[in-house]
Amino acid sequence: MIEPFQKYDAMQLRRITEITTGSYDRMAKHFWDGTRDHDASQNRAALLEAIESEPPYCIVDLGCGPGRDLSYFKSLGHEAVGLDGSKELVEMACRISGCEVLHQNLLALELPESRFDGMFANASLFHVPSQELPQVLRDLHAALKPDGVLFCSNPRGNDEEGLNGDRLACFFDLDTWRTYVTAAGFIEVNHYYRPPGLPRHKQPWLATVWRRWQGERLPLR
Repeated sequence: MIEPFQKYDAMQLRRITEITTGSYDRMAKHFWDGTRDHDASQNRAALLEAIESEPPYCIVDLGCGPGRDLSYFKSLGHEAVGLDGSKELVEMACRISGCEVLHQNLLALELPESRFDGMFANASLFHVPSQELPQVLRDLHAALKPDGVLFCSNPRGNDEEGLNGDRLACFFDLDTWRTYVTAAGFIEVNHYYRPPGLPRHKQPWLATVWRRWQGERLPLR
């Protein structure tokens, strides 16, 4: 059993979710203006290159925001589905990308089993409280096809958790993040730090690529 960094009761979890999604609702247009030209090509390529099935792929963008990456995956001919907890961002992503976008909280996922070839979680899973992360990762594992690929990019840190402004954030180091994801039944494909080409102390983002384990689920540690 992985020990969470913070423990919340049901009311606290609901309040944390409301605070975090409310922040994105209020800042939706500003968020789009600030991220629409961000270069996510390295991360998108890391996901696509790891998928071993034949294209076109079925890809879900977890925490899709306004739909920048959804639009890219769709432009390549893939079936791209978005998911976000912010109602404002869901509406924006539908309009910008033309893709199906699910209005779902990461803590209450309702995804079909063995549906997706790939999952793109670019700066989203770090909003999941550590006590809920094992279940969320198991839900993602179940929604991937056998050998499906999960890409994650999160701000790295020294295993801190708490409100960062008006959003819940977890900052894991690589070893801790590995412990969580492998316990959910994934095997590591690759990891790297971003932005590329800078010394490590100037690379605040940790990107990891994982494959769904085909055998029985690995035991929780």
